[in-house]
Amino acid sequence: MNAALFEPRPLYGIGTVARLTGLKPDTLRVWERRYGLGASHKSATGRRQYTQSDLEHLQLIAALVSDGARIGEIANSERKTLEMLLRQRGATLQGAAQRSKTRAVFVGVSLCEWLDRHQGCISNVDARLARKDLQEITPEALGGIGDIDVLLLEVGSLSSQVVERVIELKDSGVARRVLVCAQYANEHWLQRLEEAGVSTLDFPPDSGKLAFEIAKGMAEADVSVGESNLGDIVGAKPQQYTKEELGVAAQLKSTLDCECPRHISELITALANFEEYSASCSVDNWRDAAVHACIYAYTAQSRHLMEKALSAVLEERREEFETAMSKRRLGAGLSDAA
Repeated sequence: MNAALFEPRPLYGIGTVARLTGLKPDTLRVWERRYGLGASHKSATGRRQYTQSDLEHLQLIAALVSDGARIGEIANSERKTLEMLLRQRGATLQGAAQRSKTRAVFVGVSLCEWLDRHQGCISNVDARLARKDLQEITPEALGGIGDIDVLLLEVGSLSSQVVERVIELKDSGVARRVLVCAQYANEHWLQRLEEAGVSTLDFPPDSGKLAFEIAKGMAEADVSVGESNLGDIVGAKPQQYTKEELGVAAQLKSTLDCECPRHISELITALANFEEYSASCSVDNWRDAAVHACIYAYTAQSRHLMEKALSAVLEERREEFETAMSKRRLGAGLSDAA
């Protein structure tokens, strides 16, 4: 069995891809005709549909073309090359996440049929569906898909043979996280799987619980236990004011003759310091990582908003502020020279 037997989900029509890439449908059709940048999946009725990988590839190309790249020069480039070019140009993706979606593989006939009726569970996931029994799945077949964040295996009931097969797949390293969805199970085999690091769900799975487990797998992939810098995984607004500029602003009075510049500057300084602290916090598990990621993101956003408030307060005192900054820098220069 090869990776082609894994059905991709979600699937997108050309209108949705046009909206998510910012390209016109006519442009997408031209690119498909000239450069082969079309939909890679064909439905049972012969309809062409875009996979998550197709969409993300087109988003990268669209971002580069918007930044001035020539479509003919990058159309045949691999994803890693496009990502490198995007970083070199300092361009960003519009309307799309900078990293790939969580990649999840679902194995089992009944499980895949259930997902067909509950596609909302995988709407934000790069999913692959294999309508096969557990015994038909091999590490080699799964390895052809690429990096897998979550592997969910459906089984009718847990037994010695089934449990050993699951653990074999887990130990092969084909996925960062392995889960089992079982209709029938006893405590002995559930404990055996738990000891092997395999989580279990009932069948059919609860939609919210499934979404939670997928998100948990992504959090564990993003955060190394005990040593994480959340600043690396949560993007933040760049700081608008340096510590020196905040010090000067704190000495100015606003046109309202109040202490707003000083209080706002102090708030920004405190938020910036806490932002740096929260980014370097060590975490022991994925729950801590998720909480700290929220704290970091909210703190960075708060600091950004307070910087906008300071800019508004200083708007009519811009000349005075710049003059004070020049004097501060001149004084520092003379001090260094002495």
